[in-house]
Amino acid sequence: MHNHTTNTADRSVTHSAPQFAKPSHCLNKVPQITLVFWLIKMMSTTVGETAADYLIFNFKWGLPLTSLIMLLLFFAVLTIQLKATHYVAWKYWLTVIMVSIVGTLITDNMTDNLGIPLLYSTIGFSVLLIAVFALWYRREKTLSIHHIDTLRREVFYWTAILATFALGTAAGDWFAEGLNVGYQTATLLFAAAIAFIAAGYYGLRLNSVLCFWLAYILTRPLGAALGDWLAQPHKYGGLGFGVTSISIVFLCLIAAMVSYETYQHHKQQSSAKR
Repeated sequence: MHNHTTNTADRSVTHSAPQFAKPSHCLNKVPQITLVFWLIKMMSTTVGETAADYLIFNFKWGLPLTSLIMLLLFFAVLTIQLKATHYVAWKYWLTVIMVSIVGTLITDNMTDNLGIPLLYSTIGFSVLLIAVFALWYRREKTLSIHHIDTLRREVFYWTAILATFALGTAAGDWFAEGLNVGYQTATLLFAAAIAFIAAGYYGLRLNSVLCFWLAYILTRPLGAALGDWLAQPHKYGGLGFGVTSISIVFLCLIAAMVSYETYQHHKQQSSAKR
C-alpha cells in the first residue's frame, strides 16, 4: 500500500508542535512507504518467525538464553539506528529484522515458559500498543511516520514497532493454532484483511496514518502465519520447506531489495544535486 503523502489533518497537527519538527524531509529516519517497503516488511516478519525457531532448535541454547542474546543484539542494532542522523536503509531494516526476532521470542516466552494463553497475550499486547499510541499522540500530536525526525519520536516509533511484532506473533499463532484455523487459512485471512484496508485507503480515502498502522500491524501475523505455513512439516499443516531454507531465501530477497532501495536513494540524491 503506497502512502507518499500526509493528509491535511496530519499536517495540521504536526505543524502545531514546531519545536519537534524538522524542515528537511531527508532527516526523516524511516523509508518512504512504497511497494518495496511492504514487501521487505512482510518478509522481515517471516524471517523473524523462522529465524527464532532456527536459533532455538539448531543452536540448542534454549528459549531463555536465545531470547537474552537476541535482546542484547537488538539493543546494539537499535543504538546504531538511533545514532544515525538520517535514514540509512541497511541500519533501518536490520533493526526491523531484530525487532521481528525479539518480538517473536517475547511471545514464545510468555506462551512456553509462563503458560500465558495466546488469546491473553493478544489482548495484552493490543492494550500495550494502544497505550503507546495514546502516549505518543499526547506528547507529539501526530502518529505520522513522515515525521520521525527527533529522538523522542523515534523511541516512540520503535516501541510501537516492537509491540506490533509481539502482538502479531501472538495473534498469528492464536488464529492458526489456538483456533485451529491452520497456517494456510490464517495466511489468506490476514492477506485479505490487508487488501481490505488498502481498498479503504485508495477507494474511500480513509485516513492515511490509520491505514498505515492497521496494515503494519497485520503484516506481522501475516508473516508469522506465512512463515509457519512454508516451514512447518506436512503433518502440522505446513509445506515442509524448513526454517533454514525459508530464512536463507527470505534474507537473500531482503538483502536484494534493500540494496535496490539504497541504489535508488543514492540515485535520487545525485539527481537532486545536479
